[in-house]
Amino acid sequence: MNIAAAVNENFANYSNYLIRSAMFVYALAFLAHLAEWAFGSRSKVAVQSAALAAGAADGTAAPSVTVRVAQRGGTTTLERPTVITRASASDRGIEDGPGAAGGTEKGDLYGRIAVSFTTLAWLLHVAGVAFRCASVQRAPWGNMYEFSTTFGMVAVGAYLVLLALGKNVRWIGLFLTTSVLLDLGLALSVLYTSSDQLVPALHSYWLWIHVSCAIISGAVFYLAAVGTLLYLLRDAYEVALTAGRAGNGRWADIMRRLPAAATLDKFAYRMNALVFPLWTFTIIAGAIWAQAAWGRYWGWDPKETWSFITWVAYAGYLHARATAGWKGRKAAYLALIAFACFLFNYYGVNIFVTGKHSYAGV
Repeated sequence: MNIAAAVNENFANYSNYLIRSAMFVYALAFLAHLAEWAFGSRSKVAVQSAALAAGAADGTAAPSVTVRVAQRGGTTTLERPTVITRASASDRGIEDGPGAAGGTEKGDLYGRIAVSFTTLAWLLHVAGVAFRCASVQRAPWGNMYEFSTTFGMVAVGAYLVLLALGKNVRWIGLFLTTSVLLDLGLALSVLYTSSDQLVPALHSYWLWIHVSCAIISGAVFYLAAVGTLLYLLRDAYEVALTAGRAGNGRWADIMRRLPAAATLDKFAYRMNALVFPLWTFTIIAGAIWAQAAWGRYWGWDPKETWSFITWVAYAGYLHARATAGWKGRKAAYLALIAFACFLFNYYGVNIFVTGKHSYAGV
């Protein structure tokens, strides 16, 4: 074995060690987030929900509308009867919950510890990906293992950027660390591929452009999908709340700490809308790279087909948001379908379908 090969093998070993170390610290962050949720005060976060539930019980919380009807020079005021409707989330006037910490100092301390662990794990994660890049001497996403490790790194990085910008998104932390642990565990145990070079046709600067855009797009789509799923859960809770059926159990306690359904809906929409142009560019860049590598821009390869299906699904979701009849839950279902298309495009197509984009060693 020559010196260069030995150095590359050492870099690969360092990468594996750092990725496993990052998993350990992510696990600590996960436990800290669990403590944040566990030690949040139920009594403090229940104040608003109890008031709303009580109002719903006596009819005072039901939205009212004043209608003036002209009757021979006079008017008669009619009040809307107490009817629970499936109003949109933005019409309920329910404020955001206090977060996972529930407004308590102890819960907030665990939340800050969790963010600190997440930051440290992310730095180890970045170093692991960088050493993998050094070991293969190319962009570190030439197979599913490399794509998965980089995908998790970018998702956590986007979350930390939102926190650094002062956004109240710490409620994502528990779900994010859980997903990253599963992602890295799957990458190391099932998807792992030894350091190797790509086929000559794929040695191009477009690898850096096309695949990096795909990873960034997928990471932001993931954050939006988490927001969408929590929106559906919180929306169901708010409907029960206005009907006086929310209760005070553990599930209700978790739901009332989340941001309002309207806030979650807005977060998911903004994330999807923000990254959709980048996903569009990803497909265009892939077509340009295909022309350089294979002599055609588009060949309806399974990966190309499902990338286009994913684009259509997200385009339909964004269009639905501009259509009054498809706001709220209907649009949320469409967003989840679009993200499911993205996941199938990655896992399903790469593992079960053979094509030019099939990753080596999987």
